Amino acid sequence: MTAAQTLVVVGDSLLDRDVQGAVDRVCPDAPALVLAATTESCRAGGAGLAACLARARDVPTTLVTALGGASGNIVRRLLEDAGVHVIDLGMTSPTPEKIRLRSGSQTLMRLDRAPGQGSDLGEFGLEARAALLDATGILVSDYGGGITAQPSIRRWLRRASLHAPVIWDPHPRGADPISGAALATPNRSEARAIASDVAGDDLRADADRARLLRRRWSSEAIAVTLGAAGALLETGSPAPRVIPAPSEANGDTCGAGDMFASSAAIALMRGHPADDAVAEAVADATVYVLDGAAATPRIAARPIGGYGIRRALDTAERIRARSGVVVATGGCFDLLHAGHLATLEAARRLGDCLIVLINSDRSVASLKGEGRPVVGEQDRAQLLEGLECVDAVAIFDDRTPVRALEALRPDVFAKGGDYRDTDLPEAAVIRQWAGQTVILPTIRGHSTTALIERVSAAGTAA
Repeated sequence: MTAAQTLVVVGDSLLDRDVQGAVDRVCPDAPALVLAATTESCRAGGAGLAACLARARDVPTTLVTALGGASGNIVRRLLEDAGVHVIDLGMTSPTPEKIRLRSGSQTLMRLDRAPGQGSDLGEFGLEARAALLDATGILVSDYGGGITAQPSIRRWLRRASLHAPVIWDPHPRGADPISGAALATPNRSEARAIASDVAGDDLRADADRARLLRRRWSSEAIAVTLGAAGALLETGSPAPRVIPAPSEANGDTCGAGDMFASSAAIALMRGHPADDAVAEAVADATVYVLDGAAATPRIAARPIGGYGIRRALDTAERIRARSGVVVATGGCFDLLHAGHLATLEAARRLGDCLIVLINSDRSVASLKGEGRPVVGEQDRAQLLEGLECVDAVAIFDDRTPVRALEALRPDVFAKGGDYRDTDLPEAAVIRQWAGQTVILPTIRGHSTTALIERVSAAGTAA
């Protein structure tokens, strides 16, 4: 991504408050729990959260929204602290609030303060118009507040869609996406509410709703998010594509849809095809839920970027929290074979988790030359994630995993092959925090290069 690329988020912002406390008694005058509040935290919600999530990934982000009252002032400060450029259309009513009363990880109740929004918006002025025309990607985050129904805003969104992909995260009480949107991202319940004329609760009904919405909205693609099951992508092909989640994510799902939409928007802005963009979005939303990120007011940027790093960091932190041993290994893992499996299983036995760092396609090509890798980075990562001995996989773009190791700080770095400690640039890095580098023996006769040569020879002979 070049420095000139900017994501513009357009939509309804909210103020999310979390009131945390403890419950140790029942109200004497009603059958209700008594929450003894201990802390209160605030974060930008709705379109504001989507903008913060994008900015946390080092993507220049502008938010076009409408803020009002004391709650709007808080949201503005949170957005500016997160590095989001705010274009405030202004409104006379206060910004809506969603207040969650929580005890531990359990939400006991949500209180909504939602005054009228949409009818009292300020003008969609020159700064907002210029932002849309300069955008390289546009995410419309509709929370039913009325911003996306404004004729002037829709007119400028249609104009901007001629040069930048528009990703539309819809709401049952919101406006329909503009025609020609690159991707619309309703979740399963939203799709059911919007396409209520389609009956059924199974995958076939999900696919029928996606096809109907794609035709109704004249969108290039529809991604119906399915929670822990991933997402269904409809692009007009004879059969829709289902992108499964990389792992089962049990946790707080608040904000997962915003993570999905912002991740997909960034990927499409960078020129990725829709299926790759949705796959990245599913992976990011899964890790977001595993991280419990919506339960914390601050969103941390990825230290080294790339597929899977957040899950890898979370895995390492969880193992360290119980005084376990974090093991990491690295390599290309092109054409996964029995030798790789033996090395990975041996590495896993050295500790309490195994994090595999794999070279990106660009990195493999720089190391191995033309024609490599044979298998793309996403497929290599998914194959490794499917192994029982592997707890997390992350892709790095450098020639060596040194920067990734500096972020993860594993206790043990295991490498298969006939290396010496002095041959490995990783060894010096591992020693910085008193970690241990180990060399694992490989199975003789098993190598990716030899396998490629045998396949090539067999093809020539045939």
